[in-house]
Amino acid sequence: MNPPVLPVTRFAPSPTGKLHLGHAFSAIQAHDRARAEGGRFLLRIEDIDGARSRPEHVATIEADLRWLGLEWDGPVLFQSTRLEVYAAALERLRGMGLLYPCFCTRAEIAASLSAPHGVEGIYPGTCRALSEGERAARVAAGVPYAWRLDVAEAVAYLEDPEVLLWHDEIAGDVIADPLSAGDVVLARKDAPASYHLAVTLDDAAQGITHVVRGVDLFAATHVHRLLQALLDLPTPIYRHHALLTGADGERLAKRHGAPTLESVRLRGDDGRALADLLRNGALPIGFGHANA
Repeated sequence: MNPPVLPVTRFAPSPTGKLHLGHAFSAIQAHDRARAEGGRFLLRIEDIDGARSRPEHVATIEADLRWLGLEWDGPVLFQSTRLEVYAAALERLRGMGLLYPCFCTRAEIAASLSAPHGVEGIYPGTCRALSEGERAARVAAGVPYAWRLDVAEAVAYLEDPEVLLWHDEIAGDVIADPLSAGDVVLARKDAPASYHLAVTLDDAAQGITHVVRGVDLFAATHVHRLLQALLDLPTPIYRHHALLTGADGERLAKRHGAPTLESVRLRGDDGRALADLLRNGALPIGFGHANA
């Protein structure tokens, strides 16, 4: 009989700002999910957004996690060291005929989504309809472009939709519906890979068996499951937990001005005690409440 596979989880923040309690809540759940069964907890820094990533935030992230009593196994993985891997995956998908260049600006996409025929939040496939000649001419003219996945072609390529099954420890078995996301970007104009591509490849490379993250990323898993099937990657078990909300009912987020862990740490609070509060679904007075 083969020994049971021990869980491997990860926490993968972007160094585009400082961590807040919502990050702590997710990191604790990933850490505890692995430790409960003698598994491994990994730390990955998603730093390929060169315009917004800041090296100084990495040290703060590590200090915050240690203050909470969370220790990770092995060295930290930086996405910026894996650009060749992302490029190879993009080349493979291009060779399968599943990618096309998208020249649309954000303003053009926003305008198309606000049109009467637009579907909210879903790219309408404007550049998918361009001829090869039109694409070549725009590339030759130096027009910036992103690489989008032709999702309908990708699903058809798989032939059997049952292959898109994935399991969530809260939601149960799910058949991925990547068409609901539209033609997602896999390489941005200003970055060598999108979140969707990089996170899928990195989870496979690190042997992640259980992806623990917020329910706000549940929809993204439909895309990630499709990429796993296309690139012959293993499928982890998922756990999309509820989110922490502030006193105003909004989820804790950088853009909403959520208190940073660093600010709480530097004022002398006990990080391990705070972590235990979060484990028990409680928050200090003034921080809002837990939905989990």
